[in-house]
Amino acid sequence: MKFKLWNKKKIIECHEPLIPIPKSLFRLTPHPYMSLGAPYPNGVDPWVLRKSVVNRLLKAQAYLTENNSSLQLALFDAWRPISVQKFMINYAVQETCKSRGIDINDSSLTESISQVVDDVCRFWAKPSSNPGKPPPHSTGAAIDLTLADMNGTQLDLGGEIDFIGDISRPDFYKTLSLSRPKSKYHVFHSRRLLLMSVMIKAGFVQHPNEWWHFSYGDQLWSWTNNHSEAVYGATSEVSNDNTFSLPSLVT
Repeated sequence: MKFKLWNKKKIIECHEPLIPIPKSLFRLTPHPYMSLGAPYPNGVDPWVLRKSVVNRLLKAQAYLTENNSSLQLALFDAWRPISVQKFMINYAVQETCKSRGIDINDSSLTESISQVVDDVCRFWAKPSSNPGKPPPHSTGAAIDLTLADMNGTQLDLGGEIDFIGDISRPDFYKTLSLSRPKSKYHVFHSRRLLLMSVMIKAGFVQHPNEWWHFSYGDQLWSWTNNHSEAVYGATSEVSNDNTFSLPSLVT
């Protein structure tokens, strides 16, 4: 498994706490990874993020409402312990092998299995305990999300969250959208652009391979914005601070 380019960024931990995401933000339930049996410690709530990240997420929802009051953000996953990261990478490798007709236990298929691992790791960060190279979700800086209507029905953005493949690139439908302006591809691209626009306006950056993944304050954020360092490293401390402040909606 290779580390990502942004893992070279230095982390100066600011020690901002993880806090619960308010229930006013819609979340997809049941939690997808808990449903698979991912090893979350007893009593651990995955619906937490760093305090500043939560406030920016609230800001993104406000921007979305301003743009289209019939839509809401739909949260898929937030904070993720490193143990869960490891479990999910293994799960993704196994499922991708199955989808490609590869027997993961066949020693003669080592090359094909290695290719699957490489493909999976374009999307899933290495579950490293190295404090200088934390998986983004372990920092409380990253959120996976999509769009839904006010009844909680997900919009089709042209690909499932966590799908391993080029279709997950944020701009995958751009060319098709331009050449076929009345097609479903134009709808997919427009929805991805809408999600991206409100998240970036709120201060997040988008993962280059994943239309659903955004973060603030981690190494990817630092690398994308050319900051000298990230401010969030891996964390497991959850605060009981349930106060939230929505910054004024200014660019």
